[in-house]
Amino acid sequence: MDNRITVTASINADKAKVWDYYTNPTHIVNWNFADPSWHCPAASNDMKVGGIYKARMEAKDGSFGFDFEAVYTEIHDNESFAYQFGGRHAAIVFKEQSGQTIVTVTFDPEAQNPVEMQQQGWQAILNNFKKYTETN
Repeated sequence: MDNRITVTASINADKAKVWDYYTNPTHIVNWNFADPSWHCPAASNDMKVGGIYKARMEAKDGSFGFDFEAVYTEIHDNESFAYQFGGRHAAIVFKEQSGQTIVTVTFDPEAQNPVEMQQQGWQAILNNFKKYTETN
């Protein structure tokens, strides 16, 4: 698909820590939301090909929420992984460079919201991840 969206962040941490914070549910619940009015009260991650990743995302006021669920299609420990969700695909790559870890997320957009809005939302989540990882 050539309309894929890519977001990226440079994290001031080594790749092992970045991988752990990105894939461990203990950490996922602390950063997996795009806006401070939202939170991720629950997450689980069976990180193997065919395994399921789940995250509950909710507005803190309880007005809206949804479950994000994906199935892993490819995993290269501490390097990259890919998954399918709702007929779409995403790939996440971790690359160490000059003492930082570059995280690149590429995903298929959905048809209901503008591409720019989707890119901003996923970038905001990645920015949250960067902030959480660098301060914990």
